[in-house]
Amino acid sequence: MRLRRILAALLAGACLAPAAVVAAPAPKVAITSLAELPTPLPLPYDESADANADVAAAFAKAKATHRLLLVDLGGNWCPDCRLLAALMRQPEVARFVAAHYVVVTVDVGRFNKNLQVPARWGLNAVTGAPSILIVDRHGRLLDQGHVAALADARHMTPQALADWLAQWTD
Repeated sequence: MRLRRILAALLAGACLAPAAVVAAPAPKVAITSLAELPTPLPLPYDESADANADVAAAFAKAKATHRLLLVDLGGNWCPDCRLLAALMRQPEVARFVAAHYVVVTVDVGRFNKNLQVPARWGLNAVTGAPSILIVDRHGRLLDQGHVAALADARHMTPQALADWLAQWTD
């Protein structure tokens, strides 16, 4: 009998808990192929930017506005980086991103520049571009182990990319 009550309490708690950690629904992306993105693709990385100042300002804004920080590490030479930047400019994706994230782009050159930025979150190397850091308001890296997941963005669908961005939200 006691075991039954414990199980019932656990199940009742489990039914309530997921609502707090369920991701926001991803936007429905209008295009079905990355080939439908407008060209030329954007060059999203400012090679002369002060990455430390940009990340600090973006983190402060994210914290103040109760959004996540999305640090996009890449380079203008990278086709996957440019495709992701173009997708994030699609109206439905842009609205979603603006509602949930403060985005900052950081030029990492050919993986030899601004590496102090990912090092803040314990990443001693950038293994793919783009590498995306999703950081909560407490400064915790949420996508540990998945930061290079979009380094092969060109082989994903627009909806799969939007779904990936949505999974970290709540």
